[in-house]
Amino acid sequence: MKKLNKLYITLLGLATGAMVSCESKLDQSPISSIGSNAFYQNESDFIKGLTGAYNGLNAYPINHFELSEVRSDNIYSPGTAGVRDYNLINNFNTNLATAGIMNSTWNGLYNNIMRANTILDNISPDVLPDEAMRSRIEAEAKFLRGLYYFDLIRFYGKVPLFDRPVTPLEALEIPRSPVADVYGLIIADLEFAIDNLPDEYTSAGDLGRATSHAARGLLARVYMTRSGTQLHPDGPVLGTNEWSEALTLLNEIINSGQFDLVDDYADIFAYDNENNEEIIFDIQFLSGGLGVGGEYVQYHYPEAFARSNGIPFAGGTFPDAPKTVSADLMASYESVDVRDDFSVWVNYTDANGNTVQDRFIKKYLDLDNLGVDRFDFELNYPVIRYADILLMKAEALSKSGGSQTEIDEIVNEIRGRAGISTPISNVTYDQIMEERRREFIGEGLRWHDLVRSGMAIDVMLDWIATDDSGNKISTDITSDDMIYAVPINQLDVKEGLYEQNPGY
Repeated sequence: MKKLNKLYITLLGLATGAMVSCESKLDQSPISSIGSNAFYQNESDFIKGLTGAYNGLNAYPINHFELSEVRSDNIYSPGTAGVRDYNLINNFNTNLATAGIMNSTWNGLYNNIMRANTILDNISPDVLPDEAMRSRIEAEAKFLRGLYYFDLIRFYGKVPLFDRPVTPLEALEIPRSPVADVYGLIIADLEFAIDNLPDEYTSAGDLGRATSHAARGLLARVYMTRSGTQLHPDGPVLGTNEWSEALTLLNEIINSGQFDLVDDYADIFAYDNENNEEIIFDIQFLSGGLGVGGEYVQYHYPEAFARSNGIPFAGGTFPDAPKTVSADLMASYESVDVRDDFSVWVNYTDANGNTVQDRFIKKYLDLDNLGVDRFDFELNYPVIRYADILLMKAEALSKSGGSQTEIDEIVNEIRGRAGISTPISNVTYDQIMEERRREFIGEGLRWHDLVRSGMAIDVMLDWIATDDSGNKISTDITSDDMIYAVPINQLDVKEGLYEQNPGY
C-alpha cells in the first residue's frame, strides 16, 4: 500500500537535515552546505537528496488549501477578529505582504528549488555512471523544480529565476523574471521529465515518485494555465491558446490505459485504498509518530470538533475563524450527488453536548485512522488524479472548439460516478468549471481554475454579494488580486531589487 520508499522513513532526518538551507535574511537565496561534491558521491547519495526534495511537498496541501481554496468561493472564512492569515486571504486584504504565510510559502518553495538545483548541479557520469539511473534522477529533480516554480508564478507572478545554486551575493543581483521566462524553464524541465521518467514503477518501494504521466499531467495544467483569459499582466495566465498542446498530453495519459475512475468517489480517499487507479501523482504520508504524517488534515476541521471526537493533540481551526464550506457551493450539489455528503461535515456536537452549526471539509478525515497527534495523519494527498485529466480535456475541447459529444460524455461520466444518473447535453464551459468545483472540493484547485478561466473577478463579486453574511470581504476586487503580495522581508533585503505587486 505504501509509500514513497523506506528512505522516506529511515533517511528523512538525514536528507532533510542535510538539505536545509542556511537561514538568514537572504532567504531569497536558498544556499545549502550540501551543495558540494563532498556529499554527492554515489547513487545512494542522490537518492537521499531526492528524498529531501520530495519532502518539500509536505507543505503543498496546506499552501493550496489556504491560498486557493480559502481564496475562492468554496470556503467562507472571514473570521470574527480577522487576525488569522487565512482570514486576510479570504477577505482580499491588501496588507498580505506582512502575513506569515506569504513568507513561509515563498521561502519554502525556494528552499525546495535549492534542493533540486543542488542535485542537478552535482550530477555527472563520474558519480553516476549508470546512464539510465542518472537520467531518471535528473528527471525527478526537474519535475520537482518545475512543480515548485509553477506554484511560485501562480501565487506571486514574476519571481527570481534560479536555475543553479547561487551565492548570496549573486542572488542580490538577480531580479524577478517575467512569467514567460519562468515558464520556459518549467516547460523544458517537464519535457525532460516526460522523456526520461518511466510510465510506472515496478517496485513497491518507488510508489509516489514522479512518472512520465505525472509530468504529462502537470505540463497539461501548465499549458492550460498559460492559455486562459489573462486578467493580470504579470500573472500566470498569458492567453497563449495552447489548448491543442494540452490535449495531446491529456490524450496520451488517457490512451495509456493505466488509469481509470474509482467506482466509488469515497474510495479515492480511503486510507486502505491509497495509490489507487485514479491517482496519477500524490504526496505520500505516513502515520506512527515518524515525522512524515499529513498535518494538512487538521487545517480543515474545527478545534472543538477534534476535542469532542478524541483526536490526539487536537489542533484544528480556531473558534474565531472557522473554515466554513460556502452555502453557494453546498447549494450547487444535486440531491442525489454523493460528493457533498462525503466531503463535508454538516454540524457537530462539541464536548459540552452543544450542537455547533458549521460545515467543514472532511474528505481526508477518518476518525478510525488517527495518528499520534494532529500532525500524524496517514492519508496521501492527490495532486493529479484521473478525474482532473478528464475534466481538463473537456475544458480544453470546449476552449478549442472540439467535439461537443466528447465534452458531454466526459462530464456525464464524472456526474455518473457521483450518483447522478440523468445525463446532460450541450455542456457549456461554465458548466465544466462548476463540475470541477464540485468534484475537487477541498483539493486546492478552485482559485487556480477561476484565475485560469478569467472568471475570478465576476464569480467572486457575485458570490460575495450573496454569501458574505458578515460583510467582511472587500468588494474592490480587481486584476491585482489574481496574484499575491511579495513578502515584505524579500523587499527589504535590497532596496529596489524587487518591486511589490500592484495593489499591495
